[in-house]
Order: sequence, then C-alpha cells, then structure tokens
Amino acid sequence: MAFYGWPISQCQTLETPLTTQLHGGIRVIDIRLAVIPPPIPNAPADTKVNRELIAYHGLWPQQTPFTAILNDIHAFLTSPIGSRETIVMSLKQEDFAITPALLFSQLVKEAIVRGPGGWDESDAKAKAKGVNRGMWFLENRIPRLGEVRGKVVMLSRFGGNGAGWERGLEGIGIHPTTWPDSEKNGFEWELKGTTVRTHDWYGIPSFFSIPEKVQLGTANLLPPTTLDRPLLPITYFSAASFPLAFPPVIARGFGWPKWGLGVEGVNSKLGAWLLDKLGAAAATEVNVSGAQSGKDVEKEAGKEAMKVVAEEPRIRGWTFLDYYAEPEGGDLVPLLVECNFRGRRTGEEGWEHARVAGG
Repeated sequence: MAFYGWPISQCQTLETPLTTQLHGGIRVIDIRLAVIPPPIPNAPADTKVNRELIAYHGLWPQQTPFTAILNDIHAFLTSPIGSRETIVMSLKQEDFAITPALLFSQLVKEAIVRGPGGWDESDAKAKAKGVNRGMWFLENRIPRLGEVRGKVVMLSRFGGNGAGWERGLEGIGIHPTTWPDSEKNGFEWELKGTTVRTHDWYGIPSFFSIPEKVQLGTANLLPPTTLDRPLLPITYFSAASFPLAFPPVIARGFGWPKWGLGVEGVNSKLGAWLLDKLGAAAATEVNVSGAQSGKDVEKEAGKEAMKVVAEEPRIRGWTFLDYYAEPEGGDLVPLLVECNFRGRRTGEEGWEHARVAGG
C-alpha cells in the first residue's frame, strides 16, 4: 500500500492498487498505518478529536484510509472469486515515535469491529464463539487452511501486551514474540508448536548487496529436508536505505544488466531462482535398460524404460515484495503460486490437511 513518496517510500505503482493485487494472486499484504491527526505529546486526551488510521510508509502518507483497505478486502472475500480465498494481513504501526501504542491498538480494533467485515460487539452469540468474528481470524496460532477460507488472518506487529483486546495477546492475531530490527541472518520465534523463521534484512548497505539479499531470502524459503515440527518461513525481499538502496533500485535494478551495463534487481533475480528450482525438478526419462547381452536384450524387450523423476522442490512461506508486478508481466506471482503445488507430501500437505503456512 505504498504508492507515494518516490523514491524513498514508494514500493508499488499506482497501476497496481489493492484490488488489482488481490485479483492478481496476492494473498499476503503488508499494511502500515499512522494516526491522523497525530496526538500532541504531553497534551491531555481530547475525546472530541476525530482520529483515523491511514496507510503510511516511513515518513510519507499514502492517502488511503484503513477503512478503504478493509472495504476492498471485504468486497474481494465476499465475491464469487474470493470467497474461498484467505488473506494474511500484516499490520504494523508506522508512527510509533508519536502515537502511544495503546491508542494505536485501540483505533485498529475499533476500525476492524466497525468496518466492513466487522461485527456487533453486543451480540452475545457471536461473543460466545470466541475471538474469531466477522471476516477475521484473531487467534494467536497458525490455522489450518480450511478454517480460514473467506477470512483475514492477522499478523499483528503492534499491540504491546494486547490491552483492550479480548483475551489480550491471544486475541490479536498471530503475534511475534520478537522482531529484531533488520537482522541480516534472520531470526526465529515459536508459536504453539510452530517455528516461525523470519528474514527481514531491509537495511542493506547499497545495491551491491542485492545478490546477498536474494541469496539469504531464497534460502529462507527452503525448509529443511527433515522437520520434527511445523515450520513457517516469512521472507521480506524488500529493502531500503539511504542513499544507495532506495526501494525502486533494489526491486527493479537499473540500466541494462543483461548487457553488462547496470544492476539486476531483487525481483529479476528471484524470478530466475524460482525458474531454476521449478524447472530443474521437471520429470525426466532416463533409459537405464543397460542390457549387456543378447539374452538381456530379449528379456527386457517390450518393457518401458525406467522413469526417474527428480524430487520437486519444497518452496514455502509468506513472501513480501516491492513492485511485485515487475519485471514487466508480473510473472513472479504465478511462479510463487506454483510453489504451492510442488513438493507436496501425502498426508502432510494434502488439501484436507493443508495449513496456511503450507504455501
């Protein structure tokens, strides 16, 4: 939702609004908000001020009210094409230096309760069903996919101790226990039996670090071959720092890198990596008859040559991208969607057993 503030804050183009993203296959969205008008430090609370949440990125307002975002998502999830889909929404406070965390959390709750897809808090029957109401899944756990079709799963990168939310931190969505700032080598946190492995190294020194950024990010997408517990990778391929790593440069690159005149961006490198992984795993036929004598040849005659099928890659997790539709054509999204169908294991990632973390 960062459409303004080029080149410092803009991370998507105006040609790809939220509705276009949803219809184009985007299912994990990064929403960053600030309070307008901001509260005055050390001033007494003024209940007459009508404050609202709007999309923000860094220091730049993105001109979209949170209620408009909720309206677009609710319209998609209640449409024929979206009613069986699931949206993961990461929510982060962008004005933490100005707005108290408790006020921000309170305004978020009020917005989702009263907004499209919200609920009536006075409804005793709805309250008896727990914290998951309206279009929202607000439990602090990784749900199974079948539980959340037509729902929004909240990833709450705000909320402090969960004050003001029913059941506190257990009713404010998936809530990280740690999030170190721009940790290059990533970090892990535990969530009720699931390990959440996170890569969010955004403060890269310059565009010369693009290859290392992609290498670390793609490595996070590959679960170990053997797992003793569920794993959810969360990977941010976005990055920004002043003055040699603005978002457009990192995502798109610049110049003519194929001709040796420029720098290839993160998105292009990620696309090439996905093509390599998915293409290398294509089924191949290898003739291994290896007959050594006429008798062997006669014995093997008419038998079909053995087929050796390369093991499909298991590329998993939630992935965040700047300028997701570029390089031109938006081919990154179909490649990432395809990963959901590769490397599935019977009884582990079958449709009836699939978790949201599975793709």
